[in-house]
Amino acid sequence: MGIIKAICISDKKGTVKHEVDSCVLKEDHGLEGDAHAGSERQVSLLSYEKAEEFNARSGDNVNILPGVFGENLLISGYDLSALPVGTMFVSGDVILELMQIGKKCHSGCEISRITGECIMPTQGVFAKVIKGGVLHKDDEIKRIPVVSVITASDRAYRGERVDGSGPLIKEMCEKAGYWVAEEILLPDDEDGIYDELVKIADAGVSDVIFTTGGTGFSVRDRMPEATMRAGERNAPGIAEAIRAYSMTITPRAMFSRAVSVIRGRTLIVNLPGSPKAVKECLDYLLPKLEHGLLILRGEADG
Repeated sequence: MGIIKAICISDKKGTVKHEVDSCVLKEDHGLEGDAHAGSERQVSLLSYEKAEEFNARSGDNVNILPGVFGENLLISGYDLSALPVGTMFVSGDVILELMQIGKKCHSGCEISRITGECIMPTQGVFAKVIKGGVLHKDDEIKRIPVVSVITASDRAYRGERVDGSGPLIKEMCEKAGYWVAEEILLPDDEDGIYDELVKIADAGVSDVIFTTGGTGFSVRDRMPEATMRAGERNAPGIAEAIRAYSMTITPRAMFSRAVSVIRGRTLIVNLPGSPKAVKECLDYLLPKLEHGLLILRGEADG
């Protein structure tokens, strides 16, 4: 969880931003009243801790005020430049998507003139306004867990049936406060599934990948094998808990071969193939999942 330590705007480009108590953010535009609104870099953000480190290096003779680096939002609690492009943030009604890390310092930057250094090229980040609203100084801001969904089904991939499970996962995750970055439909091919899992996890954006289908006894059911290949660490408790819960609903749950693993900082969880079973599993899992993701991201203790 982070805190908005300062909100800053400027009437003209190339001038130092000044602090305000609140602001209105417009979707796909930026901060109302800020000269940089409407550009490709709609909202600029800087980690409060990085600005404080800069202040400490600069000595007592330099007074670094909020906005002097050109940042719109000064945020504590996150090392923003260490986060991947695609990271999502929410504060109140406002949703931001991180789009760029750093930028070339513009000519005549005030802070560079004073101190000979500017941290925005390496520590500043830029975001797009996905949903607008009002922000206030000292408001809380937090990352939204990002989900990717993979459906494995030969028949759905060939267009012989409609996939109901993937869209249901998306709907349930969004209702639970997650951001679904992508839905992918693949055939029951182990190598293809493995490649997609690795690509998504290694991009570093998705906190969790939910898969559906391919977990049974059929010869073509290879989702667990692809998932175990992609995993770097096992996380068996999730699959075991889901299976135990499902056994209270139907004894056929014993035939599920679903697994759960971790690759990097992405959790991969196999879900069943039927919409009914998907709903039952997510009803059980989603209320408990966020704490585990916070631990995985290093934002909470175990």
